[in-house]
Amino acid sequence: MKKIAFLGLGRMGRPMARRLAATGHALTVWNRSPGRADGLTEAATAAEAVRGAELVITMLSDPAAVAEVAGQFVPALAPGALWIDMSSIGPRAVAELRDGLPDGVRMVDAPVLGSVGPAATGGLTVLAGGEEADLDRAQPVLEQLGTVLRCGGPGTGAALKVVVIGGIVASVTVIGEVLSVAEELGVPQEQALQALSTTPLAGALARARSTESDFPVRLAAKDLALAGGGPVLTAAREVLLADPSIADLDLASVVTALRR
Repeated sequence: MKKIAFLGLGRMGRPMARRLAATGHALTVWNRSPGRADGLTEAATAAEAVRGAELVITMLSDPAAVAEVAGQFVPALAPGALWIDMSSIGPRAVAELRDGLPDGVRMVDAPVLGSVGPAATGGLTVLAGGEEADLDRAQPVLEQLGTVLRCGGPGTGAALKVVVIGGIVASVTVIGEVLSVAEELGVPQEQALQALSTTPLAGALARARSTESDFPVRLAAKDLALAGGGPVLTAAREVLLADPSIADLDLASVVTALRR
């Protein structure tokens, strides 16, 4: 059993924290907005949460949020503590955060693939980057959350997350646009869906039609911004931002939005 601090109890963080608590770890949680602990041991501040913790896990919305919270808890970390950031913040932010760590504090970047359901059941895919010894320390805990894919050195987990999400989000956006084209050309929707399901776009089509995922459009747009300014991903991001009414809905809602 390890003493773990878990910071960030949002859509993904809360089920992940509950999962770790259920596996027997001594867990203390903290959230920027109080009242989301659901019976877990809650600290009043981020610094209080991490005092004496062997592992600190952060699951926050974006690079700015991680940097802000890090400023609150990093000074309170004990020598030898391991910080596992599971947020989607990109490799540049990871490098900046690592540069600000005191001597003796280690860091692993471990963003995840998957949604709320897999987060609660330990079915995520964890993309872990860091020094080999640090990954060895993190692995037993990360395995409670899902399948761990070791990506390489520091920042590689964060980098692979940007790559994978860029492909998924852009593909779902393309599905929405081609279904809109089908409608304009008089192609019946079921016929278009059936034909698309026989092509390499079948996976993107399944994600576009999913009713079980919970990946808000605003976070998808944030993740695309981490990929830089390439023309295709930039265009996909503009599509996501074009309709503010879907910002808090799952990514699949962009398909409906494009057909209005």
